[in-house]
Amino acid sequence: MKRPLHRVLAGAAIVTSLALAVSSCGFGSKSDDSGPNTITFLAPVYSDGANGTKALWDGIIADFHKQNPDITVNLQLESWNSINDVVKTKLQSQDTTPDLLNIDAYVSFAADGLLYPAKDVASASVIADVQPGFAKNATLNGEQMALPLFASTRTLFYNTELFSKAGIASPPKTWTELTDAAAKIQALGGGVSGYGLPLGSEESQAESSIWTFGAGGNWSDGDQITVNTPQNLEGVQAMRQIADSGSTQPNPGATDRKDVINSFIQGKIGMIEGLPPTVSQIASKNPSLKYATAPSPTKSGEPVTLGVADHLMAFKKDGSKQAALQKFLNFFYASDQYSKFVKTEGFIPITQSGATVLADDPVTKAFVTTLPVAKFYPSNNPNWGAAVGAIKQQMGTIAQGADPAAVLQKIQEAAK
Repeated sequence: MKRPLHRVLAGAAIVTSLALAVSSCGFGSKSDDSGPNTITFLAPVYSDGANGTKALWDGIIADFHKQNPDITVNLQLESWNSINDVVKTKLQSQDTTPDLLNIDAYVSFAADGLLYPAKDVASASVIADVQPGFAKNATLNGEQMALPLFASTRTLFYNTELFSKAGIASPPKTWTELTDAAAKIQALGGGVSGYGLPLGSEESQAESSIWTFGAGGNWSDGDQITVNTPQNLEGVQAMRQIADSGSTQPNPGATDRKDVINSFIQGKIGMIEGLPPTVSQIASKNPSLKYATAPSPTKSGEPVTLGVADHLMAFKKDGSKQAALQKFLNFFYASDQYSKFVKTEGFIPITQSGATVLADDPVTKAFVTTLPVAKFYPSNNPNWGAAVGAIKQQMGTIAQGADPAAVLQKIQEAAK
């Protein structure tokens, strides 16, 4: 089972507690059990099985060791359910702090001066190869502090067979066209819904972001969380409108993302915002499904999407590991190694060379064009965690009659 790239660390409290744990340990003495040529690497499990995450990293590390027999990489894998707790425990002491960490959030560690800047542990060619939007998202105070691992964005998946039956000639580009297409599909009957609108508590911040970004909105301005803006209101009102139209699945305010994806795969929903793993899920669960992808509809028709990336980050510790880290990261981001890793895990390459190698890969074909128009959560803001919690709690109520402006105001207040 693959873990979609959609989580933010569970609220600002966890991020803050991790930062405090790191800042209190003090990186002064050299670790007793690892020298400058031993890298400790903590990473999450994205996929299980014989060809899953463990096999991928084991193969990469073995190949690296053949070229660099003097460097040892000690890998520890943890599930996404446990890795945050493991990180918190390991950062209590310099001896157990990993040299290299793969996780989503890097900002708290970078803000406390605990990470190497990316340019100190990767070559200039690797840095330049990263898609600009994702490099910017890994940047704090003008300095790139982490290396994006791979990306997840959203794009419109639509059932071409239902489109044909409903007489819809092309995928919608604007909200008006989306609402019209959803109504035509809904009118087909037979338990089919036009558009899957997941505003349940699992991940309503993602669906909401697609719509608010589609109106030109943002969740932040500088160091301020900005929820109740006119643009965000316009996006939420558009969600309310399509929910009120009766062209979505029943009870969208309580429906989770995984449920609308499964219904789409079963041919019961005409359109959804899908993720890269949706491609492999369709191939596995219903390979006969006739579908295509298109840019996410927006107010004006100009494409924009939600982007999420996990990161690799290197801790300074006593400073002795920099050379070994650079050799390993340069090796990993070489197009042959990197593209194999990304393709097997089923996500989107964030390097330009990786995108070239994977040009014919189904996931890359569907999603690579979304990278230049991706916008991101303000996850480097300590108040964003509270905002996410409030979005999950409040946003679904708009499908039950709540006023969008009042909902945004409640979220804004929570973010303070």
